Amino acid sequence: MEDYPCEVIRNFSIIAHIDHGKSTLADRYLTGTINKKDKGVNQQVLDKLKVERERGITVKAQTASMFHEKDGTGYLLNLIDTPGHVDFSWEVARSLAACQGALLLVDASQGVQAQSISVFHVAREKGITIIPVLNKIDLPAAQPEIVAQQIQSTFGIDPADIIQISAKTGKGVEKVLQAIVDRIPPPVGDPSAPLKAFLFDSSYDRYRGVISLMNIREGVLRKGDKIASCYTRKKYEVTDLGIMYPEEVSTDCLRPGQVGFVACSMKESAEAHIGDTFYRVGHPVEPMPGFKPARAMVYAGIYPVDNNDFLKLEESIRRLSLTDRSVEVTRETSSALGQGCRLGFLGTLHMDVFRQRLEDEYDANVIITAPTVPYQVLHRDGSTKLVSNPTDFPEPSEFASGGRVKAVLEPIVKASIIVPEKYFSAMMDLCFEHRGTNLDWHSMDAPGGASGDGDLASSRVLMTVTLPLAEIVTSFFDKLKSRSSGFASFDYEDAGYEKSDLRKMTFLLNQRPVDALALIVHANNVTEIGRYWVEKLFKIIPRQLFEVPIQAAVGNTIIARRTLSALRADVTAGLYGGHYERKLKHLQNQKESKRKMKRVGRIDLPQEAFFDLLSSK
Repeated sequence: MEDYPCEVIRNFSIIAHIDHGKSTLADRYLTGTINKKDKGVNQQVLDKLKVERERGITVKAQTASMFHEKDGTGYLLNLIDTPGHVDFSWEVARSLAACQGALLLVDASQGVQAQSISVFHVAREKGITIIPVLNKIDLPAAQPEIVAQQIQSTFGIDPADIIQISAKTGKGVEKVLQAIVDRIPPPVGDPSAPLKAFLFDSSYDRYRGVISLMNIREGVLRKGDKIASCYTRKKYEVTDLGIMYPEEVSTDCLRPGQVGFVACSMKESAEAHIGDTFYRVGHPVEPMPGFKPARAMVYAGIYPVDNNDFLKLEESIRRLSLTDRSVEVTRETSSALGQGCRLGFLGTLHMDVFRQRLEDEYDANVIITAPTVPYQVLHRDGSTKLVSNPTDFPEPSEFASGGRVKAVLEPIVKASIIVPEKYFSAMMDLCFEHRGTNLDWHSMDAPGGASGDGDLASSRVLMTVTLPLAEIVTSFFDKLKSRSSGFASFDYEDAGYEKSDLRKMTFLLNQRPVDALALIVHANNVTEIGRYWVEKLFKIIPRQLFEVPIQAAVGNTIIARRTLSALRADVTAGLYGGHYERKLKHLQNQKESKRKMKRVGRIDLPQEAFFDLLSSK
C-alpha cells in the first residue's frame, strides 16, 4: 500500500449529541471505502455490536481509514467515530487525543443540545480544529437558519463556516470531505526520529491477544520491530500491523501521522494502558502526556439466576471487560443471591448496555441489584474509605459522638439541561425534588430569533444545576423526558464530593435482613423510599405457610411495615365424620407448627422473585 507523508494525512473525529447522525455520516460511501452494493446489505458499518444496532446508539468508538483524491493529490483520512451519550464521554476524550480536527455535528431539526455543548468544550480544550456541520437538512422539521443562529450565539462560530448536509441522502457530504482536507491541519512527525507511538484504544482477539490502536507520532513502525511500553516497561515483538479500512488491512509499516492496529502478542488487556507511549527497544523516548483513566460512577452487583452458572458468568464478564476497559470488576458474595460480581460503570446506560451484551454475546441470565454510587466515608482518625456496596456503609451508631465515622461525602455533578421555556418551571421542580442546588439559567435565543409553537421556534433555556449523582442514576432521566414532552436534553460532568446526611436502609423478612436489598438513602427521603420498597416486596414475595412481616429499617428504627398473611393449608380435608374435638386437635397442631415455623423458619424467596423485584420499575 502506498506510503502517505504527514502532509496528506488528516486525523479527525465526529462529535455530537446523541442521535444527531454521527454514524450515518461516518457510513457514507463517497470515498469508496464502503462498497455501494455492500451498503444495502450492511446498513451500519462502524456500529458493529448487536446492542448498537438494536438501540441505534454508538457504544464503542471505532476507527476507519479512507482514501480521498482532491486536485490530483491522494489523501489518507483517518476517522474515529465517537459515541454521543453522556455515559460514554470517556470514549470521546480518548478518540480526540489522536486527532487534529473534529466535525461538530448539529441536528437541523433539534438544534444545539446539552451534549453538543459538552463535546465542543472538550474539543476546544484539546486545541483541535472544529468544523461545524448542520445535519438532517432534508427533514420537513429542519430549520437550518435558526439553528445556525443558535450555533453562532452558543459557540461564537460564524454561520458562513457552517456546512449544511444530509448524511442520509448524501447531500453536501462532498463539501465535508473538502473541508476536512482544507481546514484540518496535518499531523506533524519526523519519520527519521526515534519511534513514538500513542496507544488510544485496544480490543481483544482470542487468537492474537490484545490488538492495540495506535497513532504514530514519530518514526516508523514495521513488522518484526521490538517495542516497549513507557508505562509497564514490558517488551513486545510486532507480529502484524495495518490500517482499519474499515476492517483490518495489513500493511508493511505505519508512518508518522497514521492511525492503525498493532498486534504484538500482548497477552493481558491490562497491559494496554490507554494513553501509554511505545518506543523501539534500545531507543527510549519521553512519554507523551496521557489522560485520566475512566472512573466508575455507578456500581451494581451482578448475579446468575442459577447459582451453578457463576463460573460461566464470571468468565463471560472477564472476556467482555477485555473489550471495555472502563468497567471495574470485583467478586462479592450475598447471603440471598450467592456468589456474584460487583461491577463499576460510567453510568446507568453503560450498565444496561453491558447487561445486554452479556445476554446477547454470552447467553447469560443475570440479576442486577439496584445501582449505587461511590461514597467517601471520613473516619475520625483521618482515614478515608470508598464505599460502593450498601452492606459496607456505616451503621447509624457509628455516626454518634464517640463513633468512628466523622462524615460521609457523596459524589455530585454539574448538570446542564436545555429545554423550551414553557417547560422551565417543570424542570425547576424536578431539580429541587432531586436535591438540586446552585440552579442558574439563561436564554439561548439568538438575536432576532423567531417565535412560535415549535420546539426550535420557541425560546429555549440553558439551565445549570448541581445534583447528587445518586439522584440521577435511577429514574431522573425518564422524568426529565416525560415532564418536557421529550424536548429536554441532559448532560453532566463530575463536580467532586460534598458532605451529606445519608443513611443505610435495610429490609427485613421475618426479622432477618436481606443484604441484596440494602440501600443508601438521604435522611429526608427514608420514609418515602422505605414505604415504596416495602410495598414492592409485599406484591412480589410469594406467600409462606406462616405470617411474614416485611420491614424497612434504618438502624434499630422501623420505617415501614407490611405483613404477608399466611398461606393456610386445609389440614382437616382428609377427615370425615368423627367428633369435633378431633378436627380441633388438627387445627391446634397446625397453629402451633406455624408459630414454630415463624420462629425458626426461613423465607422461601426464589431468585426469580429477586429478578422481578430488581427489574421492575
